[in-house]
Amino acid sequence: MPLEPSTPVDPRTPRADAQRNRDRILAEAAALVAEQGTQASLRDVARRAGVGLGTLYRHFPTREDLLEALLGRRFDHLAARADTLAATEPAERALTDWLYEFTLDAGAYQGLPATLMATLEDPESALYAGCLRMRQAGGRLLAAAQRDGLIRPDVTPLDVFALANALSWITDRAPTLTERRDHLFRLVLDGFRPRP
Repeated sequence: MPLEPSTPVDPRTPRADAQRNRDRILAEAAALVAEQGTQASLRDVARRAGVGLGTLYRHFPTREDLLEALLGRRFDHLAARADTLAATEPAERALTDWLYEFTLDAGAYQGLPATLMATLEDPESALYAGCLRMRQAGGRLLAAAQRDGLIRPDVTPLDVFALANALSWITDRAPTLTERRDHLFRLVLDGFRPRP
């Protein structure tokens, strides 16, 4: 009986068991990071996922690689959201809505604001490219509002990123201020507006 030719395996397609391990690691990492923040123990992630630490590191060589896998969709969503808002809202409203969403997302996990700020100086970080896309998207909204004379010309995308992260950091470090987040957000926006 002649042998049937085997179907070639795409080397980029992970084996089913490897994909299951990766999915379990991500699910447990998401739960643990939600509980303990971005500095959660990777050993605990592996233990909860039922895999060895070596398996975790095969999938995610660094903490930043794991965080990028968890946060990449958020970054992509915020970048796409900026384009949607730019196409459907007036410039100042688009910037305000996007910035508010960014502030909420940056505070999603304990320690995330500091982690995001650290990417600014580390182009080798797995988080760098996603953060850069997100910052560039916000920068386009900022530039449109500046062209309309609604935002001071000396405000840079880095200023916007740093201040949004600062708001997230405040509520991360002082949860009692969470109820004042909207007020603090409006104060930051007022600082962006041109002086009369």
